[in-house]
Amino acid sequence: MRISVVDVGSKTVRLVVADAEGGVPLPVHTAKWRLRLSEQVVPGEPVPEEAVEHLAAALAEATRTAARWGAADPLAFATAVIRTAPNRQEVLGAVHARTGVALCTLPGEVEAELTFLGARRWMGWRSGPLALLDIGGGSLEVAFGRGRLPDFVASLPLGAGRLTHEYLGGGHDVPAPEQVRALRRRVRHQLRDVAARIRWEGPRTAVATSRTFQQLGRLCGAAPGRHGPFMERRLRCADLGEAARRLAELPAAERARLPGVSAPRAAQSLAGAVVGHTAMKLTGLDAVTLCPWAIREGILLRLIEEGPSWWAEYVRRSHEDPPPAPVPLRVAGAQV
Repeated sequence: MRISVVDVGSKTVRLVVADAEGGVPLPVHTAKWRLRLSEQVVPGEPVPEEAVEHLAAALAEATRTAARWGAADPLAFATAVIRTAPNRQEVLGAVHARTGVALCTLPGEVEAELTFLGARRWMGWRSGPLALLDIGGGSLEVAFGRGRLPDFVASLPLGAGRLTHEYLGGGHDVPAPEQVRALRRRVRHQLRDVAARIRWEGPRTAVATSRTFQQLGRLCGAAPGRHGPFMERRLRCADLGEAARRLAELPAAERARLPGVSAPRAAQSLAGAVVGHTAMKLTGLDAVTLCPWAIREGILLRLIEEGPSWWAEYVRRSHEDPPPAPVPLRVAGAQV
């Protein structure tokens, strides 16, 4: 069986086509379209019509690409950049009308659960009690669990793109020291209770997912992506703190020349580093393993184990007003 998923993030639309062999999604093709939605959408304001047109075109092409690779229509979801927009329902409806793609949004807590599911499968049982950090453009997801599913999840409005807009004036210039201090205070305040829970749990293993963490890991000396997904990559809290100080001294154009920092993400790299470093410091994590599996793989795993019927509930609830509450996550008879 060949399956696929499309992830509408703050910067890109990503397609993964995979074979479901032995209960594991084995990738056969990936593609991405750079839309940079976070640069077109002001947090708290509607998604503009031009951005909706570009999104619909990318999703239509992703669907055609999945078909060329022998997969059914992909499960398509959008993260915080669409989920928190006041015209979320209109965007989802317009995309469906123009492309036939049933795009949905997932509550942040469900994103954390599915990301944990992917990370747990990658890391395996030997990792023991597992903590997860995932920095997106609009939110930070945190999870902890002793089994294949998390016992605790949280989604906080601490995305790198959101905070860059709110505290760093877009992130293109060298920030004033007081801007960085205000950013750190915001992150510490909102992470306080979640971090206390992670410290209390005392995880044996900690992982970080997301493109933001991957680029920060590369900046701090992790092996480049061309070495493949099975290369172990670690990110130390002390190194990330030094990287944050270095990024704070540079404009975005110069950050983009650093190892691992791509031009599209250079402006928000400082906010990502501040969130990552503060989260690790408050939770008492000296280092994290950079995990290549995240939410897309979590969705594919659940699709393999349960079939496509569970997804229809998320699609239905995405078009309700107010935004949908989390749907219980069920995998192989378990529920949280």
